[in-house]
Amino acid sequence: MIKTLARSIREFKKTAILTPILVTVEVVLECIIPFIIANLVNKMQAGCGMDVIVRYGIQLVVMAVLSLVFGVAAGNTCATASTGFARNLRKDMFYRIQDYSFENIDKFSVSSLVTRMTTDVVNVQMSFMMIIRIAIRGPLMLIFSFVMGFAMGGRLAMIFLVTIPLLSIGLILVIRKATPIFRRVFRKYDALNDSVQENVQAMRVVKSYVREEYEKKKFAAAAEDVCRDFTRAERIMALNNPMMQVCVYAGMAFVLSFGSYAVITGQGMEIAVGQMSAILTYSFQILMSLMTVSMVFVMITMSMESAERIVEVLTEKSNLTSPEGAVTEVKDGSIDFDGVSFKYSKKAERMALTGVDLHIRSGEVIGILGGTGSSKSTLVQLIPRLYDVTEGCVKVGGVDVRRYDLEALRNSVAVVLQKNVLFSGTIKDNLRWGNPDATDEEMLEACKLAQADEFIQQFPLKYDTWIEQGGTNVSGGQKQRLCIARALLKKPKVLILDDSTSAVDTRTDALIRQGFREFIPETTKIIIAQRVASVQDADRIIVMDGGRISAIGTHDELMKTSEIYREVYTTQNKAGDQDGESK
Repeated sequence: MIKTLARSIREFKKTAILTPILVTVEVVLECIIPFIIANLVNKMQAGCGMDVIVRYGIQLVVMAVLSLVFGVAAGNTCATASTGFARNLRKDMFYRIQDYSFENIDKFSVSSLVTRMTTDVVNVQMSFMMIIRIAIRGPLMLIFSFVMGFAMGGRLAMIFLVTIPLLSIGLILVIRKATPIFRRVFRKYDALNDSVQENVQAMRVVKSYVREEYEKKKFAAAAEDVCRDFTRAERIMALNNPMMQVCVYAGMAFVLSFGSYAVITGQGMEIAVGQMSAILTYSFQILMSLMTVSMVFVMITMSMESAERIVEVLTEKSNLTSPEGAVTEVKDGSIDFDGVSFKYSKKAERMALTGVDLHIRSGEVIGILGGTGSSKSTLVQLIPRLYDVTEGCVKVGGVDVRRYDLEALRNSVAVVLQKNVLFSGTIKDNLRWGNPDATDEEMLEACKLAQADEFIQQFPLKYDTWIEQGGTNVSGGQKQRLCIARALLKKPKVLILDDSTSAVDTRTDALIRQGFREFIPETTKIIIAQRVASVQDADRIIVMDGGRISAIGTHDELMKTSEIYREVYTTQNKAGDQDGESK
């Protein structure tokens, strides 16, 4: 785990190493100051002159200033290293997630990945900051103060040999109790974020069904659950502070009592007043050191689970990778499914697709029709290798998709989903997702083909119109047409429309399909639709049922041979006739 996290330090390695060095010098200077003060007190007690006092005073000022300078420098380098480390961690996690397959994403869930890149990274950053500075300062201060305390006080410092082991045992017990609770809390954080994400995305549904109060209660219960566990863990961790203070203040009381007795009875022969003041100062430094060490342990305990969760993301390997010597060019848009069966995970009890044999010629227009859950989308997701087949193989351009370079394959296969996503930026910015180098003329042509240019021209800023995040300032049909235009700019060998014209009217749908036939005849076009009218003029129509291909043929052939197709067609036409009569 430490090796994996350490790789993200990279260019901040120098500042991470420099921080402990600066802290060490700072601690040494701070531990010398009480020693100089003790000598000054003894000199003053012996009746020294002002020249001696001034000389010691200058030494103390120099020591204090140097300690301050090294402390400030350590703070700066520590801040640079810790924030840089956190930045690299987020960057490394984000880059890793970009390489994930859908199966990897499904394993973690979106809300969990968000928590890991935010809350978990902050926890690890805080621990890293403490490790390179406070975790160095605390133990060093403890050791130097302990050594100096023995040098100055001898037997009086023996009390710390009793208190430190007692505190260590108590700290270990506290950590063992708290760690499982923190582990449980972070899992509940994921569930809490999942609830927030789901609620925000489904806000229209929540308001439509007037379920605000229900959602508030559900969120409050989840938040209370997290709060209850965190409170329990914090109560356990809080025991550390009073336990430490009891031990250390008992030690200081012992030093003060027996030290004062030794000074008075020995008349300064055994222990001088200066030594006594130094021992008290070192006792206080030991107290502060133990406090900082315990604070570091508390933070590390909290962040251990966060660190493990981050490492899970960094070490997760995508199950979809480009092979060695990968094919980098897709010859044409022909597609072959040879004995394909597929299930979404190894643990799944049933196949989503079973025994699919399908051969599509390059440039064909293929319609896919079927009920909900018939695996229409699953079938087309295997073409750009968003998932790998469980059995059999899928070929594009005569080559098994597993032999292609992933980037080359996916650049040749454009997919337009029903739930289209637009990003914050101008219309041009969104279109250039399809081709970063697209010219204005190419964008205009793609938008005309997708029947998007008409409504774009009505905006005051036309193609420079700003699109809000998620495309909230355009209609569903406009969003779909922009996404189709974006896909066309890729100039793909295969174009897949996964129910992506469901929000446009039948006339516009027909114009889009007519444009496809006339302007991109060599591109293989696969159209998944609920409306028979959207696929009726396709070269062939595939009827799917229960993860299998039920029938293949033209509209006329299927009307004779496929009961499912005939039933859908009849139902939709009856509905259309009834609508016409009612008007």
